Parts: sequence; C-alpha cells; structure tokens
Amino acid sequence: MRNRALALLALGLIPAQLTAAALSAPLPAPFPGQPRPTQSTELLKRSWQRLDAELRALDQLLPSQPEAPVRDVLSTPKLPANLIRANQPATRQIQPADKVAGPPLDLPTPKQLQASGVAGLSLEQALAIAFGNSASLQAQREQVAAALASFQAAMGSYWPTISAFATGGYEGSRSTTTSNKPNDNLGFGPNFDPPNGPFYVPNGGSVAATSGEWSSEGGLQLNYALVDFARTPTVRAARASLEQRRSTYANQLRSLQLQVSEAYYQLQQDEQLVRVYDANLRNDLVILQDSLDLKLAGLVPRLDVLRRRAIQASDEETLIQALADRAVARRQLAVLLNLPANVTPTPSDPIVVQPRWPLDLEASLLAAYRGNPELEAILATRTALAQQSQATAAGLLPKLSLFASGGGSSSQTSLGNFEIGGGGCCGSTALPLSTTSGWDWSAGLTLTWLLFDAGTTAGQARALARREAAAAQQYAATRNDIRLRIEQAFFNHEASLAKLSSARRGVAAALEAFRDVRLRYITGLDSELNLSITQDRLINSQVQRLNATVGVNITYAKLLKELLPMPSDPNAPILPQLQLRTSATGQP
Repeated sequence: MRNRALALLALGLIPAQLTAAALSAPLPAPFPGQPRPTQSTELLKRSWQRLDAELRALDQLLPSQPEAPVRDVLSTPKLPANLIRANQPATRQIQPADKVAGPPLDLPTPKQLQASGVAGLSLEQALAIAFGNSASLQAQREQVAAALASFQAAMGSYWPTISAFATGGYEGSRSTTTSNKPNDNLGFGPNFDPPNGPFYVPNGGSVAATSGEWSSEGGLQLNYALVDFARTPTVRAARASLEQRRSTYANQLRSLQLQVSEAYYQLQQDEQLVRVYDANLRNDLVILQDSLDLKLAGLVPRLDVLRRRAIQASDEETLIQALADRAVARRQLAVLLNLPANVTPTPSDPIVVQPRWPLDLEASLLAAYRGNPELEAILATRTALAQQSQATAAGLLPKLSLFASGGGSSSQTSLGNFEIGGGGCCGSTALPLSTTSGWDWSAGLTLTWLLFDAGTTAGQARALARREAAAAQQYAATRNDIRLRIEQAFFNHEASLAKLSSARRGVAAALEAFRDVRLRYITGLDSELNLSITQDRLINSQVQRLNATVGVNITYAKLLKELLPMPSDPNAPILPQLQLRTSATGQP
C-alpha cells in the first residue's frame, strides 16, 4: 500500500496529504529475507529521482514553446481566428457571377482575399464549372484549334499559290558623254559633214546631263507542284495529329471529372469528419462532467477526471486538425474549379452512396478498351509518325512544279542641266523627257531531285520509324495500365461496399455498447477505462463507415472515368454524368 501511494504521488495523481497519511500508517512486519521498509522506501525514492531526471532531460529535448507553458491543465485553448474563418458554414448557394474565372494574368487583390465568402454547390455544378473554367482544359482546346489550323494549312498544298509583286522608285544620276573621234567618216550624208552638219560631232565634243527616272513594275506569279510525293503523307500526318489532339482533349475531360469528383467526395468526408469529431468532443464534455460529479460523490478517483481531461485534450487536437483539413480541402476544390479569389466552395449535396457498378469485370474491361480516347490518342500519334516518315523519305524523290508569271513595267526619264563642250556631242540622244513601258510573261516546268545529302533524309526517316515503334510499345503499356486501373477500382469498389455493410453493423453495435457502458459507469458498475475504450471504438466505427462510404463513391468515379463517353470536339456541349448509363442489353 505504501509503495502504491508513493508511486501515485510521483505521478501527481493523488494529493500529497493523502499520501502522507498513508505513509504514516503502521507497516506490517516483513517476511524473512525481505529488506526492511525503510531501506525499501529509500530505494524507491532513488528510483523516483532517476525517473524524474530522465523526464526532465527528455523535456529539454523538446523545442522551446513560443508561448508560456500552460499552468492549468484544466484550461481549454482557443481556436485560431484564421482557422475559424476558413471553416465558416455556407451563407448562400453559388451564383452565376461566382463561376466566372478572372483573367489568366491577374493576381488577387487584398480586398478579394479578405472578402472571401463560402458558397454551397452540388457535384454537378462543380463539374460544369470545372469544364468551363479549367485552365488546363482551355489549353487543350487551344491545342486542338492549333492542330486544326495546321491541318487546314497542309490541305492548301493541293492548290497552287498565286502571288502578286510590285516595285516602284526614283533614281537620279549625272553623266557626261565625250566623242573620242569625229563622226564625219560614217557615210551618213551631208548632215554629218563638218563643220556645219547638224549631226556632226568633232573630236573631243562632249555633253553632260542630269537624268532622273521614275519606274514601276507589277505582275502575278503562279506556282503549282504537279508531282510531290511528300504532299499526301504530310496532309495525312496533319490529320492524324488533329485526331490525336482531339482524343487527348476527350481524355482530359475524363480526368478532370475524376479529379473534381475525388476532390468533392474528399471535401464531403472532411466536412463529416469535423461533425464526428465535434460530436465526440461534446460527448467528452458530458462524460467529464459525469466524472467530476462522481468524484465529488466519492465514487471514482481523481485518476478518472484527469484521464478524461487528457482524452478531451487529444480529441481537441483531432478536431483542430480536422478543421485544418477541411479548410485545405475547400481551397483545393476552389483551385480545381478556378473560382474567383473571393469565393470558397463547400458541398451542398448530402453524402449518398453510389449504387453497385452495373457491369462485371470482363464487360468493364471490354467497354473500356472500346473507343478509349487515351488509346485512340496513341494510335493517332503512331499514324502521324508513320506519315511523317513517308513524307521525309519522299524528299529523296523528284518533284515537278509548274510556274507562270506575267506583268508590266513603266518608266519616265527626264534629262536636264545640259552642258556641252569641245563643239558639242550627241544631240540626237538628248531627250528632255521620255516614257518607256512594256509587259512580259513566262511559263515553264521545274524539276528538282535531291541526289545526295550524306544520309540526312534517310536518317530522319529512320528516326521517325523508331518513334513509331515506340508508340506501339506505349500503346501496350497504356492498355495494361487501363486494365490495372479498372481492376483496382473494381475490386476496391466491391470491398468498399462490403466494408460499408460491416461498418454499419459495427456502428450500431458500438453505439449500443457505448450507451450501456456509460450507464454502467454512471451507476458505478464499470470503470472509466472501459468507457474510454468503448468511446474510441464508437468513433473509429463511425469514421470507418464514413471512409467506406466515400470509398464506394470514389471507386465508382474511377470506374466511370474509364468508360465515360466524352466529346472530342471542343465546341460540343459537355453534360456532366455521375452514373454509367447502360442499355437494355447491359452495354454502356
């Protein structure tokens, strides 16, 4: 009895006055060979001292607290104000103005961040907002538009190109013409006889003039490839690239729906966990009040009250973490939906269990392989690589092109500032102002044939062929990944349904057990330890039922993602679909 009292005193579980009274009681005589009571007490004290030193040394290893340590173990800390604000309940349903994403290059203002409002929305509304606001999905739409423009550009190679050309300008110069011999010996008649012939130019006669010319030229030019072995493969490669982008867009729609569904279900789970842990903490306060009343009545020891305080403190920590998880989950959903900075979403749908998956495993696999956009994108990529390889190899073949051009030109020349010397020169060519015009045309064929490029073209074609083979292996790997994802989701879906059935029975049994043990504890027929164990079992069973419920919904969403039909045209409307629709024959 003495040793037990000293141990409780060392742990601070009983008052020192009670321990002193117990220690002052007479001790029974020891058995033969047993140490004297005084010696045993001294050994126990030294053991306490070593234990106290070890605990103090352990406490020194912990980091220093930013605030003064709490002296009253019965006090309850206040929740952080930011955490309370981030967990406010919904004040309204989401409005059309809340669904409009801000400009992609804008940053939120302090006013927007401070004026955050919590708005409720359903899963269908969340999907519709995500399909309209997702930045990654919008990027995929732009990629599809770019691939369509590239295909249209490639189709233009079947048509000739017609271009217009025009030039115009002004040119000025100063020139001097000098005769190095007379022109009277040409036999042109008396007009060239010296000295008075009008066209006679003596030796050394010269003329200098400044000329200026305005000129313009314009026309049309036509080029058409009559024989081009690379043209058709290039167009087919562009068409395959377009199909690849469209399939990638459809698969992105599937992935986005799964991401939104998982985030929504996770937020539902976090919301429910806050309610569970809050109810658990409220229950702790009720039981703590019962323990205090029983202690005052002398029916339970102080140990029960302190244990309940410790349990309450632990449950407070769990609730605080649950509040933080819910606040983070809200922001994750808001980021996924690309909502404005002043809108915080919260689920308005109650937690409803999805039905059992309507298809068996074999039918699910066959339906997933049929028209799968992920596989179709790989096949389109492989086709594009094959056509690009052919187009590259065609660079070694001859190419025959037709060309034709026609146009006209006009110029006006002026001469002025004449200066003559040595008797004059060249009067017949000195035209003060003259105009020249004309037109021309041409047509013909051009044959080009690359005879030698040191293996560059052949190497590029081989590289594309290797990439085509790699795409085939990627198709096989993706096919296996799809099967693994479906099997994992299918088996986990079945397991979650089975666990949900067990969890429901477990919650019912744990609730009845908790009611019984609490009544027994109040009447003094059971211990606080059994009450704590039963309470933990009840909370764990409720959490397990919640996890199983969310697990059913998430695994259903994963199966739906692999079979969900989605449009490949970015301009087509997108209708959110939460359940798989099957025909009368059971086919999706």
